[in-house]
Amino acid sequence: MSRTLTEIQPLDKEMGQKVQAYIDTLTKPPGSLGRLEELAIQLAEMTSEAFPVVTPPGVIVFAADHGVVKEGVSAFPQEVTVQMVMNFLHGGAAINVFSKQIGAAFEVVDVGVAADIHADGVVKQKVRYGTANFCEQDAMTREEAEKAIAVGYDRAEKMIGQGIKCLILGEMGIGNTTASSALLAVLSGQDIDALVGRGTGIAPEKIAHKQEVIARGIEARKPDRNDPIDVLAKLGGLEIAALTGAMLAGAAHRIPILVDGFICTVAALLAKEICSTAGEYMIVGHRSVEIGHSIAVQLLGKKPILDLDLRLGEGSGAAVAFPILQSATLMLKEMATFTSAGISKE
Repeated sequence: MSRTLTEIQPLDKEMGQKVQAYIDTLTKPPGSLGRLEELAIQLAEMTSEAFPVVTPPGVIVFAADHGVVKEGVSAFPQEVTVQMVMNFLHGGAAINVFSKQIGAAFEVVDVGVAADIHADGVVKQKVRYGTANFCEQDAMTREEAEKAIAVGYDRAEKMIGQGIKCLILGEMGIGNTTASSALLAVLSGQDIDALVGRGTGIAPEKIAHKQEVIARGIEARKPDRNDPIDVLAKLGGLEIAALTGAMLAGAAHRIPILVDGFICTVAALLAKEICSTAGEYMIVGHRSVEIGHSIAVQLLGKKPILDLDLRLGEGSGAAVAFPILQSATLMLKEMATFTSAGISKE
C-alpha cells in the first residue's frame, strides 16, 4: 500500500481557480449552471487540465461470491452470480446497455466467483472461490484481501493505460449488500438498524434476520476499526476489495472516479480510509434507495448527482449519471465567452 499512498497527489486547486474565473466569462449569469459549474471545476482540479475530458469512460464490473448467503440473507441463490456474469458477457444486463450508450470500454473480472466460468470475455483473476461465512470465520485472509485489492488496482491501471478518462466501477455478487452493510456498520459506528435494507428485494420480515446476521458477524469477527484491511478481510467481499483497489488506481492517475451506489460507496470509503487523498477524486453518481447509502455518502463527504430510486448495482447508476459529467466538460469547451460572442455584460 505504501506505493499507492505516495502516488496519490492532492487536487490542483490553482487550476480550479483558473477554471472558476473562466466560467465566469461564459455567456450566462454567474452561477446559473449550478452544479455543472461545480463539476467542471472539480474535474479540472482532478485532472490538472483547464479543459478536462471525461471521454471515453471505462467500466469494470468485478464479480465474486459471499459465504454469508448460507445465512439466508438474499432473495436470490448464489448461482445467480455466475448467471449474471454470463449475462454481462452476452451484453444483456443494464450496465451493458448504459455502457454502450456512453461509448464506454467494458470488462468483467472474476475476482472470486464460487464456480469456474468457462466463457470467452471474462477476465479471470480469481483470488479464491468466494468468501467464507463471516458468522463462522473471517471472510478471507488479510493476504487474500490485499491480493484482491491489487487485482482491482491492476485492472483499472490497464484500462487507464488504454486511454479511458473516467472510471466507472460496478459489482456483482449475491450477498454483497450484507457484506457492505457490515463494513459500513464498523466504519460508521452507526446502529445496524439504520444501515440495513432490502438488498436484492428480501421481504420486510427478513430484514430483521439480515440485521441479526450482521450483528452476529461483527461480534464474532471483532474487526479493528482503525485498520481498513482488517475490516475488509474479516467482513468484506473480494469484489469490494477489487473495487477499493481500482479506485486507488484511478486517484493515483488523476482519473475522475464516478462512484455507483451502496456497495461501490462502501468500497470508496475503504479506499479513502487507506489513503484520504483518494476521496478527492470521487464523484458520487446517484443516491441509491438502499437504506445505508445516504450514511455512506455523508461519510464520504459527497453530494450525489442523481436521485432516481435506483438500487441495481453493476455500476448502472454511475453510467446513467456520466452524461452529466460530459455536459460539464462541454460547457467549458464549447460555450462562448462574452468577449468572443460580442455580448455586453453591462
